[in-house]
Amino acid sequence: MTRGAILRGLAAVVACAILVCAAAGELLSRPTKRTLGAAPLALGADNVLLDQPGVGAVAGWFVQGAPGRGAILLLHGLRADRRQMLARAQLFKGLGYSVLLIDLPAHGESGGDRITFGWREARGVDASLAYLRNVAPGERIGVIGVSLGAASLVLAGSAPPPAAVVLESMAPTIAQALENRLRMRLGRAGAGLAPLLLWQLPLRAGVSADQLRPINVLARLGAPVLVASGTADRHTTMAETLDIFQAAAEPKELWLVDGAAHGDLQAHDPDAYAAKVVPFMERYLRAGG
Repeated sequence: MTRGAILRGLAAVVACAILVCAAAGELLSRPTKRTLGAAPLALGADNVLLDQPGVGAVAGWFVQGAPGRGAILLLHGLRADRRQMLARAQLFKGLGYSVLLIDLPAHGESGGDRITFGWREARGVDASLAYLRNVAPGERIGVIGVSLGAASLVLAGSAPPPAAVVLESMAPTIAQALENRLRMRLGRAGAGLAPLLLWQLPLRAGVSADQLRPINVLARLGAPVLVASGTADRHTTMAETLDIFQAAAEPKELWLVDGAAHGDLQAHDPDAYAAKVVPFMERYLRAGG
């Protein structure tokens, strides 16, 4: 084979890789919209639609709790919707908390033309916290975020901050999140394709990889935090979870869920979840606590 043929072959491989990454970038940032309708009867929630300039309407379900019991905002993971948080909502509803489940921007029934991996989703978090302060005045607010939901909360940097926060299965940076997923699907060499995907972020999502580093701003969260992750999580590694915990300011707690994978902490062991997360929230949200 001539040198020219080899070079043409290499050029073809590079072009193919670029095209594949471009297609992957389109799929990753494409909104995941779906119609959900009314909440399940057992939840007894009202439909809410919150306006957030620059993002569009934020859709959700709200459950009014007992006065003085506190309020919980629930934030789902990437390409999911508020239904991912239903079991958590039932748990806290049963304890008398007010509960708000939303679809993050570009998910479910909420507005948004692109998934931005926490950047514009953070505005949906701000709108949701403002809504809770309005409909549950004086109540202390806790937030539980899973993966993208956790990153969106941290990147929001809300003021005033929540009274307590649970971060489940959060990646420290978008770069590490992509590298882990590529490595899972394509092997060790797959992680090398991450720069081609990250390069597309400003073009597709209007945000840079440097802006999607929740670990860098976590210490400014201003709330007690419970960092939780599964020991079998390959999307966010144990080492990354420990880095996140190290970056968090006190007061903080770490919960490593034996055998749980990415984002399934409550489903993996509902009893253990309730035994860990409920006391954490009660400590900071109950009136007089």
